[in-house]
Amino acid sequence: MCHVGFPAGDADVVVAAEDNAPKIMLPISLAVRLLQYYGVIAWCAQWLDPVFQYLGLPGASAIAFLTGASVTTYACLAVMLSMTLTLRQATIIAIMVLICHALPLECAVVKRVGSKPFKMGLIRILGAFAAAFYLNMVLPEMSEPFGHLVVSDVDVTLAEVMQEWLVSSLKLSVMIIAIIYSLMVIQRVMDDLGIMYKLVKPIEPLMTFFGLPRNAAYLWLVGNVLGISYGSAMMISLEESGQISKEEANEVNYHLIMNHSMLEDTMVFATAGVSAVWILTTRILFAFLLVWGRRGFVKLRVKSLKLRVER
Repeated sequence: MCHVGFPAGDADVVVAAEDNAPKIMLPISLAVRLLQYYGVIAWCAQWLDPVFQYLGLPGASAIAFLTGASVTTYACLAVMLSMTLTLRQATIIAIMVLICHALPLECAVVKRVGSKPFKMGLIRILGAFAAAFYLNMVLPEMSEPFGHLVVSDVDVTLAEVMQEWLVSSLKLSVMIIAIIYSLMVIQRVMDDLGIMYKLVKPIEPLMTFFGLPRNAAYLWLVGNVLGISYGSAMMISLEESGQISKEEANEVNYHLIMNHSMLEDTMVFATAGVSAVWILTTRILFAFLLVWGRRGFVKLRVKSLKLRVER
């Protein structure tokens, strides 16, 4: 994707890696499809079912989650479309991965900003499972199939499996290319018209609602519209110029690890059939709870230390 005039730095390496991620989704989806055909995923699923059933998911869905957590949402989507899932199950997996994706890449970015990468990674993993548990309780029944149903491996030959994978992969590739180029156009227009800067003042009150500093409005916009890598690159620049403190940048990161890149991430899964309303409301809710929960914990800890000193 295009770089919209943001500062260069270590985060740009991460951005480049994310931009190349779609290239590896095809071999990953093929590997998953072959593992399904030869019964490996079914064997693994029987050990994971007892855990994932509490999330409303089949054990095999762990493959999609692990793929997204270690690589990107694009690779996860390719895996999901290689499985037989209902729309309800796909919605839960999508939210899990949108909260917890590309951990090696994005943890490297937040470390550069000043946040603790292992702590942030652990919070995202726990947040993903908490969100899945929540969705399993509140989501209505959605029995319609997600994407396309994969024909039972018992009834097909390996050649038919390969043909089915090729057709579905071509469709997915076209969809993703369309999304990426649409985002490039949107980002260029926003940059040329200075829309991001014009939105800063109107959303400052929203920062108070989210429990963030009012002067974090621009960082919040960059992170939520363009992604955590772009947002962190901007944070680094503002930290170095003294316009924002490391603590303020860290506070923004607690929100962004739950809810960032709302434009791209929502488009990716909404195009595949997952409700944008559930995606946005769930991520915003958990970002809100994390930031305010952390603020409450910090206040209690400070109060406890003061009481100890007074004694």
